[in-house]
Amino acid sequence: MFKFAADRIPITVILLLTLLDFVVFLNTESIWIFSIYLAVMILPKACISAWNHHHQHAQVFKHKALNRILEIFYALHTGITTNLWVLHHNMGHHRNFLDQTKDQSRWKRKDGSTMNRLEYTLSVALTAYPRGYKVGKQYPKMQKEFLVYTGVTIAILIGLTIYSPLSALFVFIFPMVISLLYTAYATSKHHRGLDTSDQFAASYNNTSKLYNWLTGNLGYHTAHHYKHGIHWSKLPELHEQIKAKIPDYCYEKPFWKKSS
Repeated sequence: MFKFAADRIPITVILLLTLLDFVVFLNTESIWIFSIYLAVMILPKACISAWNHHHQHAQVFKHKALNRILEIFYALHTGITTNLWVLHHNMGHHRNFLDQTKDQSRWKRKDGSTMNRLEYTLSVALTAYPRGYKVGKQYPKMQKEFLVYTGVTIAILIGLTIYSPLSALFVFIFPMVISLLYTAYATSKHHRGLDTSDQFAASYNNTSKLYNWLTGNLGYHTAHHYKHGIHWSKLPELHEQIKAKIPDYCYEKPFWKKSS
């Protein structure tokens, strides 16, 4: 069923969190409980966004139907529907990240200056769907799936909202919006300010064990861009193979060293 055994544990955890969402949705009416649940789940759902990203680079299941179902659950957590990141991120950003006039996650303004983190966050989050759709014009089949499953996700949200408006707002809609914004915010530190044509010097890396455990090795970002189709579990090994080519300034310092 799984293409890679390494996906079993994270996917099980994500599906259990999905089940928890529906338990809370069906059994809670208190706005205070909803508010607490929303606050508690911000970090887990932020991490789920990273795993959704990995899935759209290397799909989890061998069977297409299972992948589509998983993507609906991912969308309800992260606000990112089927093929949006495939189009916007894989076919767009990964091909264009060295060219800030084309990059779908560009960090430069039109005048060539660098966006601040808030400006970048809003720019990437608010343009994610339009830019993904635009890239999709070159890939009609993927664009069609993107549109169909975005429609399915919206239909599910409408149904959940009709059934219980307050529950749907706090358990699904607010987290989807927050997760999309947080995803854009988190990605601002991946490339912002690295103006170069050298792919080995164009990404910041985070080798923290905790960070990479939570995000599926997303901290090995140069390796991820070097071979973006490689499974997340293989990124540390690939990083070791290419790390001699990565400049020292492309490593993010731990927070306790940033002031030094």
